[in-house]
Amino acid sequence: VQLQASGGGLVQAGGSLRLSCIASGSLFSINAWGWYRQAPGKQRELVASIVSGGSTDYADFVKGRFTISRDDAKKTLYLQMDSLKPDDTAVYYCNSNPPRSWYVWGQGTLVTVSS
Repeated sequence: VQLQASGGGLVQAGGSLRLSCIASGSLFSINAWGWYRQAPGKQRELVASIVSGGSTDYADFVKGRFTISRDDAKKTLYLQMDSLKPDDTAVYYCNSNPPRSWYVWGQGTLVTVSS
């Protein structure tokens, strides 16, 4: 199943972006999903996650700034990112949480935050 993330771009520090990820063909509604990111030279890390019931969890470095949500009817995952910092610069991906081999990571979407 291909995962298609979009919505990235260049933004100044303090700005906002909203990412979307379409998981067509997946058993979207029953899965827990997550947003991940990978900065240059660093390992991919989990940013935020959401379970089928809607409960969410966030990495400490984005708590209070990012909001994850889901639309099961559209098989779409969202990440609202506010108060962006230069350290948030990375390629952002979505996948199930934990990641499953049958969900292809895709190219992700690049977020660049300028100071």
